[in-house]
Amino acid sequence: MQKENKIKRRGVVLLSGGVDSTTTLAIAARKGFAVYALSFRYGQRNTHELKAASALAKSYSAEKHLIIDINLSEIGGSALTTHTPVPKGGLKKSHSEIPITYVPARNTIFLSFALAWAEVLNVMDIFIGVNALDYSGYPDCRPEYIEAFEKMANLATRSGVEGEKFTIQTPLMNLTKSQIIQKGIELGVDYSMTSSCYDPDSNGISCGQCESCLIRKKGFKDAGLKDPIMYKE
Repeated sequence: MQKENKIKRRGVVLLSGGVDSTTTLAIAARKGFAVYALSFRYGQRNTHELKAASALAKSYSAEKHLIIDINLSEIGGSALTTHTPVPKGGLKKSHSEIPITYVPARNTIFLSFALAWAEVLNVMDIFIGVNALDYSGYPDCRPEYIEAFEKMANLATRSGVEGEKFTIQTPLMNLTKSQIIQKGIELGVDYSMTSSCYDPDSNGISCGQCESCLIRKKGFKDAGLKDPIMYKE
């Protein structure tokens, strides 16, 4: 019996190399999308996440993986792009205060590049692993922000005006970190390949005490699973 040739839908996936973006990548792949992965060397203090992103893009047979250079350290304003110490030792109890690890307009910048690439590729789906539950209170992770960006994308591009509409896919928006991890495990994600730490050592070993590490560790604990990466503790 001759196999039916099906043309895959294509999607641009923002890939940082962490738990959320990797799970999003796995979801896009499971949905049958041909993946175009996009990462950024944006002046962050640690580039181990980019090594993880490259390995993950290869593992998921991405059609292409771009790593774009944007030097946001020249702008500053974040502990991730300056010499300001990364806070350690505890999770914030509320999202009312935006932490110093927030990078000004980062998701807006990243999504804008993803939108430009999607328009060139004639791709109408952009995937981003933002989450409105277990997150650090960043304003550019909220559903109302994504809704506003999607509206802007379809107003500000030739494709949006003349052709099919862009969709910003946020499959993790209403999941807790433990639910995200459980979803990834169901999809066969190898979380040992991921990197989440804001302040790893020179060998890429996670500090275990920054907010990103603590949220990650709590997610695995709540999911009843062992985190497969190493910590300095």
